[in-house]
Amino acid sequence: MSGTSVGPPRARNIALVAHDHKKRDLLEWARFNRELLAGHQLYATGTTGQLLERELGLEVCKFHSGPLGGDQQIGARIAEGGIDCLIFFWDPLEPQPHDPDVKALLRIAVVWNVPVACNLASADFIISSPLLSGCYVRLLPDYGPRLADAQLPTDAGPADMPNTRAEAASAAVAA
Repeated sequence: MSGTSVGPPRARNIALVAHDHKKRDLLEWARFNRELLAGHQLYATGTTGQLLERELGLEVCKFHSGPLGGDQQIGARIAEGGIDCLIFFWDPLEPQPHDPDVKALLRIAVVWNVPVACNLASADFIISSPLLSGCYVRLLPDYGPRLADAQLPTDAGPADMPNTRAEAASAAVAA
């Protein structure tokens, strides 16, 4: 595992996504947490982003609608190191036409060790954590050996990441 240093308290890049039957839940949650969210950069898939902007009066960077590639756009941003947290109220009881995209988004968040909230309780825990705005060292898996075994290029992940937890902690203290 290696880590990326997140120094002094700072704004995070938070992606907000909700399936149709969960949009109301996400809007209510976001309205309740508006002041906390206002201190961060918000990203969302198309319709959800429009609803959040209208309801909260906050600027939201909007991607395409989920079924039109928005989930994949957020996944790409995660892989590039541009999303720090994913709040994804997905509907486990409703089949989605873009289910493979949903699974891919959740998988890529786990691959890059990005905190994910999939329901109200986990979203409450993340938004109320002092780590959201404070110092935090996010550990990233070292995929080098796996990539070498597969004979693939080893340039995965952001290049400025420390190699060890001690290196990451040292960088966090130095910042």
